[in-house]
Amino acid sequence: MTQVSVPGHFGEWLQGRLGPQGPVALLTLPCPALRVTAGPETRPTPPPPFNSVQLDSFFRALGVPRPKPWPLLVRDMPLGAGAGASTATLIALAQAAGFDGPAEVLAKACIDIEGASDPLMLPAPDQVLWASREGRVLAKLPAPPACDILGGFWGAPERTNPEDEAFDDITDLVELWKVAAGNGDLAECAMLAAASAQRCSQRRSDARDPTSELARALGALGHVRAHTGSARGLIFPRGAMPAKAPDLMSAAGLHSVFQFRAGAAQ
Repeated sequence: MTQVSVPGHFGEWLQGRLGPQGPVALLTLPCPALRVTAGPETRPTPPPPFNSVQLDSFFRALGVPRPKPWPLLVRDMPLGAGAGASTATLIALAQAAGFDGPAEVLAKACIDIEGASDPLMLPAPDQVLWASREGRVLAKLPAPPACDILGGFWGAPERTNPEDEAFDDITDLVELWKVAAGNGDLAECAMLAAASAQRCSQRRSDARDPTSELARALGALGHVRAHTGSARGLIFPRGAMPAKAPDLMSAAGLHSVFQFRAGAAQ
C-alpha cells in the first residue's frame, strides 16, 4: 500500500438546478490546501465516515480488495463543511487500495455510497458542470480565472442530503459563466459566484451569514459558499487581499481562516 493524498474543494462557484425540473448541478471550487491522506499504518486508526457494509460494497464495485491493514486516514477538513471530506476519503481509500481505473467508475462507486458526490476524481474538476446526484459531466467549461480565496467555516456542519433538490435555477448563471470564464473576466465570475451564493442563502434563510458584508467591507470581488455545508470564502485578484482580511473574517465569527489559490495556473 502506498500513501496517497487527495485534495478537497471549498464550496462551489455555482450550484443549483438546470431548469425547474432539471438535475442538481455544480461547478466546484478545488482547494489544494485541504486534503485527505491515506497510507500505510500499523496502529489502529479511526474509521472513515462509512459503515463496513458500505465500504465492502464500494471496493467490490471498484474490483479491488479492501485494504488490510486499514490505512491511516488524515483529514484536513471537517465533515459536513462542504469541502469534499467524504468524497475525498473514498477516493483516497480507492487509490490506497490500488484502484487506477476510469474516473467514471470511481464516480459511480462514490454515488452508490454517498448518494451525491463531488467531481474530485476528475483531472480538472473546476472545468466541468457536474450532476452531483448522478455522477456525470453535463458540460465542459472554461477554467476559472486565477484568484486568491480567503476561506473560513461559519455555522454548524451540514452533511449533504442526496434527496435535497431545493435549489434555485442557475441556468442563467451557467450561461453567463461560460462567457466570463472564457474571457478570463475574474470580476464577472466573482459576481456570478456571489449571485449563486446569495440565492442559496436566501432559500436556506441564512440571514445572519456575514460573508457578503465581509466581501463589501474588504473590497472583495465576490464571495463563494458551500451550498450545503459551512465553508465560506471571499474572492480577490492575486496579491490584492488586504492584510487585515483574515483578522476581520475571524472577528465576524468564521473559524479556521486560511488562504489558498484557485483558478487557472494555481
